[in-house]
Amino acid sequence: MPSFGNSRVTSKQAEPISVRFPLSGEWCAVNTPGHKIPSHGTDQFGQRYSYDFCQIDWSQEKGYKFYKTPVARSLLFGVDLRDTYCWSQPIYAPFDGEVIEGRDGLKERNPVHIVRDLSVVIANAFFFHANSNEELHPVLGNYIILKNEDDVYSLIAHARNGSIKVAGGEKVSEGQVLAEVGHSGNSTAPHLHFQLMDRPNLIHAAGLPCCFKNYRSFKEGNWVDVANGIPGKRERIGA
Repeated sequence: MPSFGNSRVTSKQAEPISVRFPLSGEWCAVNTPGHKIPSHGTDQFGQRYSYDFCQIDWSQEKGYKFYKTPVARSLLFGVDLRDTYCWSQPIYAPFDGEVIEGRDGLKERNPVHIVRDLSVVIANAFFFHANSNEELHPVLGNYIILKNEDDVYSLIAHARNGSIKVAGGEKVSEGQVLAEVGHSGNSTAPHLHFQLMDRPNLIHAAGLPCCFKNYRSFKEGNWVDVANGIPGKRERIGA
């Protein structure tokens, strides 16, 4: 069985599908099925077991300070995307497969400002309606959908504008660079949204449980190797 970190997952859940961790460097699990299911509070759009990963200032014992500027300045003026820790970091293919969709061209909000960005997310939650993946582009941001040989689909969302390097129909290899972390769509900070699902149509997709083949976890002052694990909330991950 996989390691679930600080998890509430029970043995009644389906066995997680193991894939490559889609990032490199140090990351923080902000939303994770290792903490609660549904991880984002909804099953809509195949999000039941989805993850959000960002990079933060680990000198802060609590919270998710994702930027280099002083807190007071960020609240007043926002934060330039270049002053956040993970913007433009590479995103890698989680498995060998085929690109089903790749949509780019959605501008990012710069600077990042919590009031403005949160208002966009809240407004979309109440007023946005879509009947297709294409119509979801303003919410997903720039995104990629992949399929592997077992008909498992992955979604990579909120990519940096202009960073997507693949298009529909292309074959990709596990570990291949696909795009860069961004702040497009329903995003309150640059981050990667990642999930597995049973079909490419997000309107009807059901989420699939997912774990990661190999990564490191920082525990009690030391890095430990994890195989087939599900990161817990605010877990410090190295890949």
